[in-house]
Amino acid sequence: MKPRIRCHPLALTCAIACAVPAGTSWAQQAEAVSPRTPELSEVRVTGSVLDVPLEESATPVELLDAQDLLQRRAATLGETLEGLPGVRNNNYGAGAGRPVIRGADGARVRILSDGSEVQDASTSSPDHAVAIEPMLASEVEILRGPSTLLYGGGITGGLVNVRDARVPTAIPAKGAEGSVELRKDTAAREGVGLFSLTGGSGPIALHVEGLKRSAQDYRVGSGWSEERVDGSFNRTWYGSVGASFIHERGYLGVAYSRLRSKYGLPGHSHEYEDCHLHGNALHCGEDDAGDTSGDCHWHGTELHCTDEHGHEEEVALVDMDTRRWDIRGEWRDPLPGFARARLRAGITDYRHDEIDHGEIGTTFKNQAHDARLELEHQRIALGAGQLRGLVGAQHSRREFSATGEEAYVEPTDTKNRAVFALEEYRLGDWRLELSGRYEWQSIFLNGSTRRGTVRHRMGSVSAGASWNFTPGHVLAVSASRSERAPTAEELFASGIHLASNTWERGNADLSAERSNNIDISLRKTSGATRYELTAFYNRISNYIYASTTDRHESFRLIDYRQRDASFKGLEARISHQLTSQWRVGVFGDAVRASFTDGGKVPRIPSHRLGLDVAWHAGPWTAGAEWYRSFAQNRIADHETRTPAYDMLNLQMAWQGRLDSGQGYELYARLGNALDKLAFNHSSFVKDASPLRGRNLMVGVKFDF
Repeated sequence: MKPRIRCHPLALTCAIACAVPAGTSWAQQAEAVSPRTPELSEVRVTGSVLDVPLEESATPVELLDAQDLLQRRAATLGETLEGLPGVRNNNYGAGAGRPVIRGADGARVRILSDGSEVQDASTSSPDHAVAIEPMLASEVEILRGPSTLLYGGGITGGLVNVRDARVPTAIPAKGAEGSVELRKDTAAREGVGLFSLTGGSGPIALHVEGLKRSAQDYRVGSGWSEERVDGSFNRTWYGSVGASFIHERGYLGVAYSRLRSKYGLPGHSHEYEDCHLHGNALHCGEDDAGDTSGDCHWHGTELHCTDEHGHEEEVALVDMDTRRWDIRGEWRDPLPGFARARLRAGITDYRHDEIDHGEIGTTFKNQAHDARLELEHQRIALGAGQLRGLVGAQHSRREFSATGEEAYVEPTDTKNRAVFALEEYRLGDWRLELSGRYEWQSIFLNGSTRRGTVRHRMGSVSAGASWNFTPGHVLAVSASRSERAPTAEELFASGIHLASNTWERGNADLSAERSNNIDISLRKTSGATRYELTAFYNRISNYIYASTTDRHESFRLIDYRQRDASFKGLEARISHQLTSQWRVGVFGDAVRASFTDGGKVPRIPSHRLGLDVAWHAGPWTAGAEWYRSFAQNRIADHETRTPAYDMLNLQMAWQGRLDSGQGYELYARLGNALDKLAFNHSSFVKDASPLRGRNLMVGVKFDF
């Protein structure tokens, strides 16, 4: 194979990288609202390396804190974030669900665990779960647009950073603190129990946490051929233990965690096991849908088979087991001229088995590590303003393999090295940013029939400006040019993958994507009325996509190809504090993606528009959210139209305190209160796995 070289010359002179510091965190500081004057406080991005106020951010950012997450959390990260402006869930039943941001998914949406990359197999196929447990997240940060450049080139959708407490950063004031939580729902008869405990003495802090989940097949909205989605069960076990050395100037800690999950694969069908290729066309055996002889019979649109004893066969499932070491540290004044050093590293041993007929059919393994070091320099007076910023380096390696009947990707070894930097200049009401990143990536194919190395060099640059033209109002503009190398799966996939009902063919001649992105935002972050309006446009040269080139019923032939494409869209949120107790809001998003030479990009979410209302009085809080997901009629070849649906969600919570002083919270959420039948256009198995029907979830959380 001939090496592919892509070098952006400007990046060599602009190694002053990315638009937002790594591990960014946003804490919302809200003052009490006076009954007479419904006024809200300023929101600041207080946890970022450069401590940037939200109203001055040059790019769109969003934070879900612990209170926001309490009722929103779900078994998958995609379902947890579903409903936020610009964010959808690429669901695959109940066990796998990855966020889709601005119409992009897979490798174009980067997922981090407190600043360190999550090394799993979720980018290789939508039926592979993200190896993160959202129920134990303390905060979730969502970055969109050019701000993601600091973490990698070509993240055109967005970045999700899941923060947690597995590595302690401080000694609890009372010596120990923790929480216990229990939750139950009706749609899947799901039960969840979890705990978290942190303690310490002297310079040493310890943390331990754990979770267990058991969920059956979930019930869908009214009007489908079946009451429940066969194969949508999910069982999860998680545990973590960590320790840190705490110093007045920072901390250094390590944690070990293990996540085990077993979940079903809806839509998996044995009908297509004998499918094969004749050139560029699928050839599958003819199925007689009306023939109920032998050991198979039909239930609605689903085929059920029994063994020789008359017992129904097990649904295909994934048995995932991931073990991870995390090293995290932060040190103030580490070297002369530098204000802070930050370290993030992760070592992952990932494996999952795809089990069919009670036997392991295919095993996926991912042995990986990721390390990242950042140095923030001291402020420098420059003219009438001040300059500050950071420099950093990152290294990662991923040894990925699939063995067994459906080993459609041969073993690969991916290495990536990067340097990056960011500079920020403040002058009066203006804040300017200039950043860049340069990467070296090589992928070595070590297959039984093919061997070779593909190399890419990629440069990315970004610039942004925000203008606080009046108190509480900001106009922000940012632009970037970035590159993304193809993944090992996009380069070398070759074979059948029944879990997603696809036959996939990679292309070793794929070149790096080159994207040009611009974001424009108008925000109001103080006062009774607040809003954020964002428009974006992204032009991608050599866009890599999974093209469905042939289809037999629900089985698809997928070729990874390249065409120039453009993505454009809007995201909006407006809220108004009516009184000290009532707040109302409007939100929505829209994205359109098409190829410049004609045709639509596949699996792009439809437009969405919604209303929400929140009420607060003493220990009580309540809220309602309604949105309409419009029909998606702009479809690619071999896609089908997805009808519109309305979604109504209600929630209520009550906070109390025991005589001993310990706090607790009782909460309830009624999801899909109208029991609507809803389908997700982004999902590969949308027709076999509709969204949940009416679902009552109740829970209790104790803090001590």
